[in-house]
Amino acid sequence: MNGLLPRLLALLLLVLAWPAQAGLLVLSYHDVRDDVAPKGDADRYAVSTANFVAHLDWLRSHGYHPVSVQQVLDARDGGAELPSRPVLLTFDDGLRSVYTRVFPLLRAYRYPALVAPVTSWVDLPAGQVVRYGPRDFTGDDFVTWDQLREMQASGLVEIGSHSEDLHRGVTGNPYGNQTPAAVTREWDGSRGYEPQADYLARIERDLTTSRDRIAQALGRAPRAMVWPYAAYNRETNAIAARLGMRLSFDLEGRSQQADIGMQGRDGVTEQPLDSLARLLLYDNPDVRDLAGELRRDLARDGMRAMQIDLDYVYDPDPEQLARNLDALVQRIHDIAPSHVFLQAFADPDGDGAAEALYFPNRHLPMRADLFNRAAWQLRTRAGVRVFAWLPVLGYRLPDAATQAALQLHAPDPRDVPRLDPGNPRTRRIATDVYEDLAANAYFEGLLFHDDAYLRDDELPAYGGGSPAARTRGLIDFTLQLKAAAERWRPRLVTVRNLFAQPVLEPHSEAWFAQTLDAFQHAYDYTALMAMPRMENASDPDRWLRQLAARVAAKPGAIARTVFELQSVDWRDGTPLPPGTLLHEAELLRAAGVRHLAYYPDDFLGGHPALPEAREAFSARQFPYLEH
Repeated sequence: MNGLLPRLLALLLLVLAWPAQAGLLVLSYHDVRDDVAPKGDADRYAVSTANFVAHLDWLRSHGYHPVSVQQVLDARDGGAELPSRPVLLTFDDGLRSVYTRVFPLLRAYRYPALVAPVTSWVDLPAGQVVRYGPRDFTGDDFVTWDQLREMQASGLVEIGSHSEDLHRGVTGNPYGNQTPAAVTREWDGSRGYEPQADYLARIERDLTTSRDRIAQALGRAPRAMVWPYAAYNRETNAIAARLGMRLSFDLEGRSQQADIGMQGRDGVTEQPLDSLARLLLYDNPDVRDLAGELRRDLARDGMRAMQIDLDYVYDPDPEQLARNLDALVQRIHDIAPSHVFLQAFADPDGDGAAEALYFPNRHLPMRADLFNRAAWQLRTRAGVRVFAWLPVLGYRLPDAATQAALQLHAPDPRDVPRLDPGNPRTRRIATDVYEDLAANAYFEGLLFHDDAYLRDDELPAYGGGSPAARTRGLIDFTLQLKAAAERWRPRLVTVRNLFAQPVLEPHSEAWFAQTLDAFQHAYDYTALMAMPRMENASDPDRWLRQLAARVAAKPGAIARTVFELQSVDWRDGTPLPPGTLLHEAELLRAAGVRHLAYYPDDFLGGHPALPEAREAFSARQFPYLEH
């Protein structure tokens, strides 16, 4: 009994601290079988029947209220609000177990659900197979139209679409990488990339076919689109909405508030541009895994990022380029950061301005069609989140007359060559570049380069003239770039580089048009250049502690600031002594810093040394070599 009372008190405090009104929780299941291994099953997305039942019991006993697609639509349309702790169960792919295992349990618990089959897999003809997970699946592995009809007739199950034939990869670049069909303009060696109009027409044909097959077989067209691999963009969502699928779903997270009950200015509900997030259940989570995930404070997750130069990967020899890329992916896998900030532009002379780009675009030369290839391999082989690192103003355009007309005349020749942000031509060029990147490549966020600054004697009237107005003007410019990219890559996370001086000397906002307070309001994260040698600090440790203290003094700033360290002393171009990077990372963690990054990484030369980089920047719980 001595140990029971403290545990009961702790549990009571946890329950009291849990908010009564949480955002909509959408859970994503696939196969539910009796014979799933506790961990390490060949099918990572299969959940055992016993664990699924335990999930239902836990949700019920902890105050979650199951909701239907109709209730979500009503809430979105400004009707009845959802109950506290609403949860929507979803089942992808149309596997037979949703009828044989899940449906009886839904009836027993009276829980509504959304079932989204790939319509070309329903009633799969004899002799046809689908390559699914660890083996080929036949018609016996998928639901039939009769089974879907019976589940719909129960009033508990809504049938949505998981596409007709988008649950597959297509060739996404000249190197043969397979990327999700719903968001990829397919590469063909004889004609290049699929034209945008052809790509959108292909998606519309697929969704129309899926919708019509469901409507014909079940007497009711689908109202929800569940995107295979969570791959969608705002153009494809618009197609789904036009076809009557007003709800769409991805796999981007645990819960959300923003997409429920959005009212337009005229009182009519606006169709949100993005999909509802879902929590993917994989590796057969038991009830402790589920409870731990739902109770985990996402705000306390730490970012460990590496900023990577594609200029170091590029080589005119395709075979050497491939070897360089393999070396990069292997090193990222071995270090295991959570994020990579990946250069999308070519800057071979190191002046900070883009002379070419690593993706097809309308305005600059393409040095190599490399960004999408590298980003996809880093995501799929190294398991990191990839953010695209691009300039805001720093471009060297191929037409000398245009460059001369747009470039700022900086008083210091060491400044990054930058285009005039007040000129509409600059805004159009930069906006096109960001949209072209998003249309041609995979990434999950944007890092705005450190070229987005204005000296106090550059464009003195820009934005309105005051330091705060000039800062706001550049922020608005970057948010315009984000909006252009989000046409093709929704839910982008934004990070912007910030020089240290505006943090240590707030009056220096006038010299940079940058300030931490404004960045904290505008972006998801601020990448603070915590580089004491670049600032000629006589005592780097003291300088870093002072910088961390200034950020910590601002409410909430530590949670959204990435401290980016340097691994090279640019004053003489030499790598920092072994142990320096680890020492400074530990110093900042001791000062309360949560998010860390470093630049550059010499993955070909092995600097910083792998053990040091792993210990300082791995996102693994135990970042040490296994023997």
